[in-house]
Amino acid sequence: MSDPGLIRDIKRAVTIPVMAKARIGHFVEAQILEAIGVDYVDESEVLTLADDAHHINKNNFRVHFVCGCRDLAEALRRIREGAAMIRTKGEAGTCNVVEAVRHVRSVMGDLRALCNMDDDEVFSYAKRIAAPYDLVMQTKQLGRLPVVQFAAGGVATPADAALMMQLGCDGVFVGSGILKSGDPARRARAIVQAVTHYNDPKILAEVSSGLGEAMVGINLSDPKVERFAARSD
Repeated sequence: MSDPGLIRDIKRAVTIPVMAKARIGHFVEAQILEAIGVDYVDESEVLTLADDAHHINKNNFRVHFVCGCRDLAEALRRIREGAAMIRTKGEAGTCNVVEAVRHVRSVMGDLRALCNMDDDEVFSYAKRIAAPYDLVMQTKQLGRLPVVQFAAGGVATPADAALMMQLGCDGVFVGSGILKSGDPARRARAIVQAVTHYNDPKILAEVSSGLGEAMVGINLSDPKVERFAARSD
């Protein structure tokens, strides 16, 4: 968890919602973040784990939580714990969008398979993925997750953001891809425009021009790269 004093300073400096990370399973960090008034808590696999067997019971909090997933099963388990938002895990801080694409396609593919199941098949499917039957059935009936779904982890360009939207996400989280670029303010505005106009290639071409140097990407296949040990349960 970041220093609470720093989080307070950020809240005083901006007018947009502020989200802060807590370690997986560390409900006391979440209590602190709620007490200082953050708008959202990200129970984040990017930080070292506090509990390797349990996530935070998010139903015990008034503040909204966002949690990561790599497939539909993981998303539904986090929603059952009280997550109000779901994001793909991707590979944060890499400027490499391949993992985010893989996770979004996994979730959307699982959703399509679920929607094509007979109602009788949903019982065994829910048991197999260890998710509540009622939640699985609700998802089938909606044809989507019952909460907002974001893409995250490696998104760094307006085109990346538009790709995530066209794959079926409701929004995009971008951190290092903006902050470690040559002109963060201009790149942030461009990515916002790309999410808004994700189906308009002409606007995407315009907002992608003249952004300055992008963050240097990290090759995930390089054996020297230390990757985060993201939970999959």
